[in-house]
Formats: sequence, structure tokens, C-alpha cells
Amino acid sequence: MNKGKQITLYVIVDYFAASIAWCLFFIFRKKYLEPLKFGHDVELEFNEQFFFGLAFLPLVWIVFYVLLGIYRNPYRKSRLKEFGQTALQGLIGVFIIFFALLLDDEVANYNSYYLSLISLFILHFFFTALFRLTITTRTARKIHKREIGFKTLIIGSNEKALELFKELESQPISSGFEVMGFVHINGGDGHLMKKHLNHLGHVKDVVKIIDNNKIEEVIIAIETSEHDSIRAIINEIQGREIYIKIIPDIYDILSGSVKMTSIFGVTLIDITKEIMPQWQYSLKRIIDIFVSAIVLTFGFPFFLAVSIIIKITSKGSIFYSHERIGKNGTPFMIHKFRSMIEGAEQGIPLLSSEGDSRITPFGLFMRKTRIDEFPQFYNVLIGEMSIVGPRPEREYFIEKIKEIAPHYAHLNKIKPGITSWGQVKFGYAENIQEMVERLKYDLLYVENRSLFLDFKIIIYTVLIVLQGRGK
Repeated sequence: MNKGKQITLYVIVDYFAASIAWCLFFIFRKKYLEPLKFGHDVELEFNEQFFFGLAFLPLVWIVFYVLLGIYRNPYRKSRLKEFGQTALQGLIGVFIIFFALLLDDEVANYNSYYLSLISLFILHFFFTALFRLTITTRTARKIHKREIGFKTLIIGSNEKALELFKELESQPISSGFEVMGFVHINGGDGHLMKKHLNHLGHVKDVVKIIDNNKIEEVIIAIETSEHDSIRAIINEIQGREIYIKIIPDIYDILSGSVKMTSIFGVTLIDITKEIMPQWQYSLKRIIDIFVSAIVLTFGFPFFLAVSIIIKITSKGSIFYSHERIGKNGTPFMIHKFRSMIEGAEQGIPLLSSEGDSRITPFGLFMRKTRIDEFPQFYNVLIGEMSIVGPRPEREYFIEKIKEIAPHYAHLNKIKPGITSWGQVKFGYAENIQEMVERLKYDLLYVENRSLFLDFKIIIYTVLIVLQGRGK
């Protein structure tokens, strides 16, 4: 599969759909609406307004679709769902265009406004839906014929896994799973799956196996006696760019955990649900870039003053940079104003504590007002962090935390942040136990994240900075 090529194809057809819709709409206005206003036929003349709309509006539509995340998963589209989404997107976009460009047009009466709005929507929706559904239908047929598949790993090696594999293989209409192999959990070499599928190893090596085989889907198909392992497996692979599914039992079906997504597909529980809609993710990133640029630009004189004070009050560098772990376990260099004496850490990483002699007098002030965190807006600007998100930790402390709380891995699903729900509710942690205690607040954020919650956390953070209540 060539994801980039598929995305390009959708972008091209959306661009042409918007262009065709605008051309036909312009002709409709000239041939029908303007004669109503002037009382006589109007010559069809392609003027500056036409060419401006033709050059500008299709690009606006593409940007709009990007922000909504339309092109995010070009091979995972439901035709019925896409039809409804295209209608809603078209309605919102046409309203924006209408109020931005068309509302001040001179018309014969208000009915002409309604006709303009309705005709532009119908034209745009018709061509966009037609072109998109053509591509999506062609892709769906290739998936059903097993010409396209998603690299899949089965976790499990006995009866349930074998039953699942046979069901996948016997489907007359494929669900798109291209099973690469299986990993086992318990037992020796007597796995039922060995006769049918590649044995890729033990579940303890699942992360390496996923990376080496470029796995896109993981299906957990383990026996009832192995159910205690499910949480550990999910903790291990959660946060990676893969889809995780589980074979349900009758209790899952009766409790409503199983949601049907395909009439012919295998019945599975999808546990990789998106909490925030894609448009909120896009808007969150736009806000991150905008705010970071403003802070770094207009805050430069303030940062210069802080730098001078740090240099005057203690020996050493102005900034303190070290490696932390970000989204999907990717390491990056985080930047802070130095609040401790130079060389405060030698060898094993240490957490700061109340009354820590390594913290300089001005460093203590910076920590209480969170001024030391301001250089991290650079990390936000380049996309390594977000303004709001779980605080990133060093790998040394992550391994210590995971010994007590393996579910820490869930934080890797999203970008770390300058401030977080854990920072607001708990503040800086002084030991591993406090880090584990703070973890529950960050997990609550991850599983309930929204722009509204981000704004709420930012407001509380600003209050902490202004009041100097930072721990």
C-alpha cells in the first residue's frame, strides 16, 4: 500500500470537485440569479471574481479537509460514513463561504440568497461525494479481494487464535487483515497455530516484533486462562501507531462493548478509539504553533532579562537541556532555564525535593512561578511537545514507574506538554511514589482530553504562575 499516493489521489479529486462546483455555480448565478436582479439576460463573462474563486476556494477546501483529518486514514474508510461526513463538511464549508464572500452580493430578493446557498451546496456535495466514493469503492473492492491488506499480528497460539485465523482465511469477502504471524504467551513449542502461520516469538518481544514486521493491526486472541495477560499486553503496545482489537466473549457482547462496523467482518472489540475528534487535534496544533510563536517573539525581552539574572546569580549555563521521552516513546531534548547549580546531577538522575540545596535562590523563584519551563515553547513550536499534555519524563524514571504502574505506557499515546492536569493538581514530584500518584491525573487527562479541558488546565496554570504557587 502506498499511503502517500492514496492521500494525493483524494486531494486531487477534492480539488477538482471544488473547482467544478465553483465554475457551475458561477454560471448558474450569471444565467439565472443575475437576470432576476436586472430584469434581462446577462452576458456570461468570466471576471476577476470568477478567477479569484477558482484559484482560492479549492485550496481553502483542501486546508479545511486537512484540519478535519479527512486524509488521515485513506485506506480505512466506510462508504456510508463518508457519504454522511461529506454532506456535513460541505454544509459547514458552504455556510462559511456564503457568509464570507456571497452575503453582500446584490440580489433581487432574499430567495436568491437561499438559492445561492442551496445550489452551491448541492453542486459541491455532488461532485465531492461522487469522486470520493469512486475512489473509496475501488479501494474497498481491492481490500475485499485481498489485493490490499493491513499487516496483522495475532497474539495467541491455541484454540481461539486458530479459530480466528481460520475464520479470517475462509471469508469470501476479506476484512483486510493480512496476517503476518503469531506470538505465543504461555507454553512450550506445542502451539496449534504453528501448522498454519509463522511463529514470530514470545509476547515479551511483541514491541520488537511489531517494529520489525511493520505491523498495523494487532488482534488479541488468547484463551480464558490467559486473560490476566491482556492488561499487560495492552500496556506494552499501547501508544504505538497501530490498531488493537480483542476477540469478545458473550459478556462483552451483552454489555455493549462490541460495536458492529462490518456486516461480513469478524466480530472484534476495537480498543484504540479516538477520544478527541481530528478537527480538535488540528486546532490544538494550530493553537500550539500560534501561542508558541507569540510567546517566543514578544517574550524575548523578558527571556533576555531572566537569562541575565541566571548568569549573574550563579555560575554555569543559562539553559539546562536533557533527553526525555515523548509520543510513541520517541526521545527528544527538552529545554529549561537552569534552576539548579551547574553539575547538580552526577551519574544517576535525581529528583528535586523541598529544600533541595542544589536549587539556586533565583531558581526557586522560577520554579514557583514556572518561569523555568518557558523555553519549552520552542519544543512546542517544532512539534515535540504540546502546551497541554502529560509531563515528559526521563527513561530512567519511566522504567522505575513502570515497575509499580505498567499502565504508564498509556501516556505515550499523545505528545507531552508544558503543563498538565497532574502538574496543576499535584505539582513537581519528589520521588517515584509521588510520580505514580501524579500519574492518575495524567491518565484521566489522556482518557478525557478535549480542547475544553485544555483551556481549563491553561487557566489554572496561569493562576499558579501569577500567584507563585508552583510546587
